Amino acid sequence: MKVTYYGHACFSVVVSGKVLLFDPFISDNPLARNIDAKSVPADFILVSHGHDDHVGDAVEIAKRTQALVIANFEVAMWLEKQGAPRVHPLNHGGGYKFDFGRAKLVNAVHSSTLPDGANGGNAGGFVVESTDGNFYFSGDTALTLDMKLIGEATLLKFAALCIGDNFTMGPDDAVKAAEFVRCREILGVHYDTFPPIKIDHAIAVEKFRAAGKTLHLLRPGEGHDF
Repeated sequence: MKVTYYGHACFSVVVSGKVLLFDPFISDNPLARNIDAKSVPADFILVSHGHDDHVGDAVEIAKRTQALVIANFEVAMWLEKQGAPRVHPLNHGGGYKFDFGRAKLVNAVHSSTLPDGANGGNAGGFVVESTDGNFYFSGDTALTLDMKLIGEATLLKFAALCIGDNFTMGPDDAVKAAEFVRCREILGVHYDTFPPIKIDHAIAVEKFRAAGKTLHLLRPGEGHDF
């Protein structure tokens, strides 16, 4: 599966010929100045929760691409009111079969308020299953034992885990999360964008290496095949 990282918690994965774009926060990301949000492709947009640094460009990209937006009920309905032309709401523990495969909304421990103060429901993550392979996006979250259920149920090619600390898991808890979901290949997300979530790359990479895992810290615009 081809992954392109756009900075912060935004990345895309090509699955069964479809582009899945996660948490599109590009235009207001100071580390993604080389990325033009108006040229980012998407067939589906998956949004983990309501914070501005995750929904930022979702509506404009959805309008331009006619991508189907997948999110929890509250976020999906809010994005539809903002102009997203096509939405599909999920709720925790529920999944649905789309053109690319199946997406399931799973638990995350985090707050979720939309940019205008509206209720964003409960934050979540996604497990995507397809003929190309399966992967997990944690969304913004604390470490939780619920992650063990993912590892027991689904063989993952990679996991995209938040590692920036302060607002989410840091590298130490993310290593434990990788162990819980039984995954060796980790895409780090939600780090460096703002001063409180800056990390030491070398130390983080070594923590994962010592646990027998590989942490990929991509630059905005950089791709990787899992």
